[in-house]
Amino acid sequence: MNPIEWLFDAQLVIGDQVILWREIVGNLFGLASALGGLRRKVWAWPVGIVGNALLFTVFLGAVFDTPNPVNLLGQAGRQLMFIAVSIYGWVRWSQHRHVSANAVEPRWASARARILLGVALVGGTLVLTPVFRALGSFEPVWADAWIFMGSLLATWGMAKGWTEFWLIWVAVDIVGVPLLISAGYYASALLYVFYGAFTIFGFFTWMRVQRLTSETAPGRAPATPPS
Repeated sequence: MNPIEWLFDAQLVIGDQVILWREIVGNLFGLASALGGLRRKVWAWPVGIVGNALLFTVFLGAVFDTPNPVNLLGQAGRQLMFIAVSIYGWVRWSQHRHVSANAVEPRWASARARILLGVALVGGTLVLTPVFRALGSFEPVWADAWIFMGSLLATWGMAKGWTEFWLIWVAVDIVGVPLLISAGYYASALLYVFYGAFTIFGFFTWMRVQRLTSETAPGRAPATPPS
């Protein structure tokens, strides 16, 4: 059995619960990607893509005949979205690295961008909820749609270098933990709890970077504080 076949079939049994190792490994790649994003490293994007590919197979339980037959279409769909947006972020950060020591310079989104982010999060959730329900996603479907939209916007915000993207992840994690527990994806739920604390730390880290950059760059206007 080659490593890929082993990873696809390997299971961790805890009591009466069966957890796929690729769910654990996929989330660990996601954690590594988040750490890379915190440090503004370009390698965060390709590492995240590997985790996304693994988790895509996990969240389509009925399709891939896994021990957990629950389909979370928003969770699965967001992995494909992650891959697409991550390619954009990978290219964008790689280009910026040629003109700066860091792959991105954290900054606040404009007031207009914040409004658009909020409208897109709520509006996208309302639009996708009936779509995911019609496709047979796990209830409550609105939570799956919320996670999908929040993940899309947070990843886009990270690619743009907006510090607010960390707060969008907090909103995703708050909804994601109870949904994943109810659906039986315990490894992912546990990682979401950790992500929640990590994203708050990441938000304040990027804020500090912004402040130090504005203080040390001569002639540079100070960053606009969040309203």
